[in-house]
Amino acid sequence: MSSAAAKKPRPKYLSLAALLFEIRLPAPAWVSGLHRLSGALLFFPFAAWLLYLLDTSLASEQGFVHVRSYLAMPIAKLGLLVFVWAYAHHFCAGIRFLFLDLNKGIDLPQARMTSFIVFAASIALTIFFAWRIW
Repeated sequence: MSSAAAKKPRPKYLSLAALLFEIRLPAPAWVSGLHRLSGALLFFPFAAWLLYLLDTSLASEQGFVHVRSYLAMPIAKLGLLVFVWAYAHHFCAGIRFLFLDLNKGIDLPQARMTSFIVFAASIALTIFFAWRIW
């Protein structure tokens, strides 16, 4: 018994570089990971940023002018686009996960197709709002 335990391969501890560049994750795994990332982005930095902008714009007329000039800057527009992507992806992937909870789209071909639909829809929505912002 001790010889069998000695011959077991040891687990391989992977680094972030290995996860990103060496291992090829399937599309449903990317949707799941990006769903978590977009949810974290929506909750932590973007909620505070948007609440600050809303508070400043509603405080006075000068605050509204300040927020309007701030949002005219390219870096602020880029931040808005990241927020739009995070919201669109989180929304589309959330709908996909609700269907998975109802046992719709569980099979591998359907799961791959719906994950590509989520990617396409979130990118299309982001491009649409990018056109509207700029």
